[in-house]
Amino acid sequence: MKSVSARGCVHGLAVGVLLVACVVDVVLYAGSYDGTSVVPAASPVWQTLAVVLVGLAAVLWPAGRRPEWLTPQVRTAVPALASALLTAATLLVEGPVVLGPGEMMILLSLLFIAVRHCPPRWAVVCGVLDAGALLVLPVRGDVTLSSDVMGLEMVGLLLVGLVAGLAGYLRTMDYRRTLAVSETRRAERVAIAADLHDFVAHHVTGILVQTQVARMMAQTQPQELDPVLAGIERAATEALASMRRTVGVLRDTGREAADHRPVGDLAGVTELIDGFAIPGQQVVLRRDPAVSDDLPHEVQAAAFRVVQEALTNIRRHASDAAHIEVRLRSAPGRLEVSVADDGRGGTRLPAAAHGGGFGLVGLKERVTALGGELHAGPRGDAGWQVRAALPAGKP
Repeated sequence: MKSVSARGCVHGLAVGVLLVACVVDVVLYAGSYDGTSVVPAASPVWQTLAVVLVGLAAVLWPAGRRPEWLTPQVRTAVPALASALLTAATLLVEGPVVLGPGEMMILLSLLFIAVRHCPPRWAVVCGVLDAGALLVLPVRGDVTLSSDVMGLEMVGLLLVGLVAGLAGYLRTMDYRRTLAVSETRRAERVAIAADLHDFVAHHVTGILVQTQVARMMAQTQPQELDPVLAGIERAATEALASMRRTVGVLRDTGREAADHRPVGDLAGVTELIDGFAIPGQQVVLRRDPAVSDDLPHEVQAAAFRVVQEALTNIRRHASDAAHIEVRLRSAPGRLEVSVADDGRGGTRLPAAAHGGGFGLVGLKERVTALGGELHAGPRGDAGWQVRAALPAGKP
């Protein structure tokens, strides 16, 4: 058995009040019938009942069962036109016409729907139709604009302003919510693209470099090929795993999606370095004992990305480097990360594998978003250095 929510109770109460008000309309017209009618041989009861039924259908028709032609424009414009035509016709009949609450509530409901749900241009047109039909109701059968009629007009203007203002506010909130969702999705896609660049490009570049080494060793040192081929196999496996995790982020929509995000930490820096060196290269990690493993996760992930991007760029642009040094140092209130090499820019990679230069740009955005600083540039007579200072606390 399903429990009834407070929203469901309020909705049911509102529908009940609207139906009762419409019954009151019909009863009032039936009690005031004096033989005059807009349509010959038809009492005002049937005329009012027809307008009320059209309005109720427009307001209460279930959303899941509405035909395609029953758009918000049709729902809000047709009942308003029917009400306005009936008002115009009653001016041709002598004697006053009783005004009931049901039609007023229907027109106010349609005004709310028009302002909140119709397309922008149609919202203005349909809103004006609904408001106009409501404001001319008091003149049915009385065109003298007496004080009573003017009083009803003032009340009608107040109700129109309140309902239109509420609907406009909710429409604005809906727009802001939609915009926020779109921005969140765009930011998530940018983050996934950064993950794809940081991880997959790193591994694929490694595969390319080690394949070139294997080709050279096949001619000179074929007996030592196995470690190089093992490194290629490991890099390819890691690249596939990173791509699988990234695709998992795109396919999952629940909270567990974040668990698939390929992130790193300080412990992963050691594994990154162990799988990086090729024959003829020496990679050294110098980690300050004061560097804690309890640093905030986003700081550790940023440090990991700094090392990863720097090593990837060495493979792309300075594969002739013989000595690469990675430092993790603790400073007051911050973590300092640096990657330095002694390469002279020698590379044998094809031009298509050099990258588009967006790696350091994205890395700088990531570091500065945490309140840190990133610097990259030449190192003395030869080599390149990337240095980052990250806050040791939560940003």
